[in-house]
Amino acid sequence: MSDDADVDAEAELEARLTEQEYFRPPTQFVGQANVTDPSIHERFDENYPKCFEEYAELLEWDEHWDEVLDDSNPPFYEWFTGGKLNASYNCIDRHLEERKNQAALIWEGTDAEEREHITYQDLYNRVNEMAAVLKEVGVEEDDVVTCHLPMLPSLPVTMLSCARIGAPHSEVFAGFSAQALADRIDSAGSDVVVTVDGYYRRGEFLNHKEKCDEALELAESDPDTVLLWTRHDELDDDVEITSDDPYVLVDELLENNERRRVEPVSRDAEDPLFLMYTSGTTGQPKGCQHRTGGYMSYVTATSKNVLDIKPEDTYWCAADIGWITGHSYIVYGPLSLGTTSVMYEDTPDHPHKGRIWEIAERYDVDIFHTSPTAVRMFMKWGEEHVQDYDFDFRHMTTVGEPIQPEAWLWYYKYIGDEDAVIVDTWWQTETGGHLITNLPALDDMKPGSAGKAQPGISPAIYDDDGEPIEPASGQAGNLVIEDPWPGMLQTVYGNDERFIEEYWQDFSDTDSDDPDDWVYKAGDGAVHGQDDYFRVLGRLDDVMNVAGHRLGTMELESAVAEVEDVAEAAVAAREDAEKGEVPDVYVVVRDGVEESDAVRGRIVEAVEDEIGKFARPANVIFCDDLPKTRSGKIMRRLLENISNDEELGNTTTLRDPSVPEEIRDRMRGD
Repeated sequence: MSDDADVDAEAELEARLTEQEYFRPPTQFVGQANVTDPSIHERFDENYPKCFEEYAELLEWDEHWDEVLDDSNPPFYEWFTGGKLNASYNCIDRHLEERKNQAALIWEGTDAEEREHITYQDLYNRVNEMAAVLKEVGVEEDDVVTCHLPMLPSLPVTMLSCARIGAPHSEVFAGFSAQALADRIDSAGSDVVVTVDGYYRRGEFLNHKEKCDEALELAESDPDTVLLWTRHDELDDDVEITSDDPYVLVDELLENNERRRVEPVSRDAEDPLFLMYTSGTTGQPKGCQHRTGGYMSYVTATSKNVLDIKPEDTYWCAADIGWITGHSYIVYGPLSLGTTSVMYEDTPDHPHKGRIWEIAERYDVDIFHTSPTAVRMFMKWGEEHVQDYDFDFRHMTTVGEPIQPEAWLWYYKYIGDEDAVIVDTWWQTETGGHLITNLPALDDMKPGSAGKAQPGISPAIYDDDGEPIEPASGQAGNLVIEDPWPGMLQTVYGNDERFIEEYWQDFSDTDSDDPDDWVYKAGDGAVHGQDDYFRVLGRLDDVMNVAGHRLGTMELESAVAEVEDVAEAAVAAREDAEKGEVPDVYVVVRDGVEESDAVRGRIVEAVEDEIGKFARPANVIFCDDLPKTRSGKIMRRLLENISNDEELGNTTTLRDPSVPEEIRDRMRGD
């Protein structure tokens, strides 16, 4: 697309969104909301950073903090310094006196008849016993425990057990491949890994241990112990443990530790709570390290203020705990508030396309939290799959990517019955919690917009030269955050230099000791409108968003490069009505190799093996050459234009300007 066409298209979209109707939050919602004071933004701005004490005071601390923010060594900010607390205690123990018999987690398996209501007392017992197991196998304070667990109760139990003894956890999404698990075990340096024999997907039992077996062979490190949960009461018949395996059955160790009590370790506010690996612009995932005090304060407060969670609510975030959304808004935030959370093991369409709404009706869910990808999927299936179920959400959230106005309106009409509040949320693995989203009782809803900045948060738009763009100008640019906040990552685990390179150096004076000279780069493009609402445009770097999962093009290209037939490869994001984006792989084969479905199959298999089936390429396109600049840099922007059937624009800077058109002709079958 030419520069003029880019401008025209952006102007047309901006005009369409500017005309978008605003929706007032219902009066009945406003009357019961947790935040109704419109002065909150002003109060926070005037009292930054002490304003965040309001967040910390939602927790119970073993020792009070001395200072809210120590910004003397930017960008290594420290929050609530001198304070001590335990995350597990805040999520469980402190609720026992008032609500020990209230459900903390309601878990539903693939079979609708398989359910667990885990009360806060049950959760306390399970977490204490698992904490004793971890200690028995040698886990000590500050040891990183790698978990590879699906949506089973064993996952939050294991996380909270790690937190109880002061051992940071590193949960790896269950859908990731053995190689991805091996990479994360090595990076975290884990001596203990926790997994499960299997789980259900679309009603079929998957042998999950096999993936861990392969990961242990691929890993350069050699974990001492693998704790193996079982999906059923005993090890599945199709899962084997040999005498050479480092596996120990969790159930056997739990029997030895029945009714054991483990005192929660008092952690310094700056002690790490967990690692969460996320894609970057290089092939190596980044281990985002999150602190205990600041993170817990931020997710508890945003769960209360943005999600409007109350202890008496039944809340359902239909994400996977293997991603940051599940950490912040299934486990730590809601449980810290003492609410009841729903978990579901299987896919939204198993065994039928009304399964989500069946569960929502059964448990009388008050607050529903899902992704735009899921909303588009529900739209595709049609509203007839919703109409047979009697549920009534007062609050609905979207997370993971921008939501199109059309999807928002469908969600509002058919799922919210036009009387639920919707908040779209912009945040990242790195931010820990919501940064841009409306406070639901205070701000009008605007389809297609993430909303306003959270109290105390200072987003801005910068141009590519690092100059601030006039606020509320409607001009697109780089989304940045100018001041630190409690939920932010501490560093990239084991690599402070990469932390600075990835998030700070582009818009900061990295030689300065003045925190005002340090600006966090989000990596997303955005527009700040005259109404003070932000619209997020998506990733600006080589990272795509596939069904809410961030994937680096380098990760995908590295996987493709493992195939011997491949000489060169480049990955581009194709827009997809259901998943948001999907990867297209452009491949040049080696001399003597015939382009064939067999090669294409090996490429797809390599991506599935290296990353996971959710990363499966939409298309593998063979070409004679890739579009490159004279210096040899692959122009992925042109490949994205081809994938999305857009105008190519200026190709005169290419080494061979004819290459993109040749690829396009082949793509179209000309």
